[in-house]
Amino acid sequence: MKRYLHKFKYQGLFFKIFIVMVVSITAVSLLTSLVTIRMSERLFAETFSITNAKVLSQIQSSFESFNDSIVNAVTHASENGTVKNYLTGSQSDSINSARIYFGMAQQMKQIKSNVDAYDVGVAVTGMNGRSFYSDSSYWPVTAEELKNSVITARSAAQPTRLMYQLDTDLFRRQINNTGQKPTPYIIASKAFMERTSGTLYGMIYIAIREPEFRRFYNNFTSNGNDVLILDKSGLIVSSNRQDLIGQHSRELLGYAKKINEQGLNYVNANVMSKESIVLSNYIPSYDFYLVNMIDRQIAIGQIIDVKSVVFICIVIVLIALLIVFLISRRLIRSLTRLVKQMSTVREKNFDNYIPVTGSYEVRQLSHAYNYMLDELNDYIRKLLETQKEQRNAELAALQRQINPHFLYNTLASIKMLVLKGNKETAAETINALISLLQNTISNVSETITIEQEMANMQNYVFINHVRYGQRVQVNYFISPDCLEYHVPKLIIQPFIENSFFHAFNEKNAGHIYILVSKTEDTLICEVVDDGDGMDLDGHAAKDGLPNPKSKRQLFTGIGIQNVHNRITLLYGEEYGVTISSKKGEGTKVKLTLPLIVKPAPPIS
Repeated sequence: MKRYLHKFKYQGLFFKIFIVMVVSITAVSLLTSLVTIRMSERLFAETFSITNAKVLSQIQSSFESFNDSIVNAVTHASENGTVKNYLTGSQSDSINSARIYFGMAQQMKQIKSNVDAYDVGVAVTGMNGRSFYSDSSYWPVTAEELKNSVITARSAAQPTRLMYQLDTDLFRRQINNTGQKPTPYIIASKAFMERTSGTLYGMIYIAIREPEFRRFYNNFTSNGNDVLILDKSGLIVSSNRQDLIGQHSRELLGYAKKINEQGLNYVNANVMSKESIVLSNYIPSYDFYLVNMIDRQIAIGQIIDVKSVVFICIVIVLIALLIVFLISRRLIRSLTRLVKQMSTVREKNFDNYIPVTGSYEVRQLSHAYNYMLDELNDYIRKLLETQKEQRNAELAALQRQINPHFLYNTLASIKMLVLKGNKETAAETINALISLLQNTISNVSETITIEQEMANMQNYVFINHVRYGQRVQVNYFISPDCLEYHVPKLIIQPFIENSFFHAFNEKNAGHIYILVSKTEDTLICEVVDDGDGMDLDGHAAKDGLPNPKSKRQLFTGIGIQNVHNRITLLYGEEYGVTISSKKGEGTKVKLTLPLIVKPAPPIS
């Protein structure tokens, strides 16, 4: 507590200025916002009805333009002799039928050209059973379904009218089909009738998807400002609220009729459990009501947005605080930057040098800090080089400590082969031993290709087969695209040796598999045997690798742990050796190495 009081003592002026600014600015902001809100409410109440009435007139104009195109297409079709012949003619031979069908296709293109400005589908059906679709995939209704549809029945009942209806039959079928999302269609239909006799001979249907129909008014809608199209029964034919399409709202229909019959600008109503402002226009050519429904709570809420007022006040206060902060920050900016950059040393960031700027004292501190980083980086570099040289020296010494028993036993085997007269095998054994020894005593830091490493492994396996027989077979599975990659020498040999002399103590025979492959950026070398296996929980060191002192190495002193340490030292902690084994089933050793195309340069 005393510490905070001490800070306040030396920062009193800052806190006083800050409090005065916060109180005064907040008060002014709130008062200004309240006055603006009151004025906005009055302005909204006086002008919204005029504005929305003009919007409804614009929407109605778009509907009328569409209706004019429909009327042109229907008139063209009803007065066209080819269409009439197609819908009234009887069946004829195939040539005449093809001629009639071709003529109908040409006429349908001309009919469709009247409504090309809109994405619609046109279909005609005749009492003779014939039908023709401009695009059968646009409106998925068959001629038989059209014949029995409510749309056809209503149009036939009033043959002199062009009628607009929601295809409720298709809409219900789509809803009942749970795997299909319903797509409402609005259909303009008109019966074809003989002028003299008054006999119906066909029907034309112009279908438009509800989303296309909605484009006439969709730009005028927003959250809480909805447009609905109702027919005379109160059925919602189209709306920007798709969940309402296909529902009946006699309540909303009553308000729409009231507005148009009494010449009202709007009515306040409770519609669908919400307080709303309702405007409506009647569209005679469609026999639809165009209804604009405004949610009062959302509309007023957009004007009286308490969250926005609070946000603006907070922003103003923060700006004021920022100004005060910037004034004080100019005094301590250089020192603050110095402290922040110096703190990155704890994150082992030794390359974050400080720009030498600011006052004399800060510049001197920056020079001293940068000098310290130079000395520290130089020390770390020399330490890493020393550690690498030390590790390479240890590995070189281990490689040269070839077990004398391996040499004695190999030479003894060669001697026995010579005495038995098997000179060719003896010569091959000597060549294999020479090649193996040459690789062992060479420079430790040098790398060799996978192809050369496999050749050394084959020499080692050959010598062991000569000495101990063929009871343990070795199989090689080397991906051809891995042969040119480089690995440290004698990186696989210790695991082959372990498998030969420790994996088949209980089993008399078995197999060792050497597999080399690569992933996108990693070389994978695996040594797998089907021998005795082991319990890693009982023999593993802390890092999960078997204890290198628990088994005697027969060729060199390089053990499993040394191989793992060597890999991590050369390439990093993400590479190394992992071992999995199960008693009685065998052991799998996996070496993870980087993809090296050429040898790494020696440390100078």
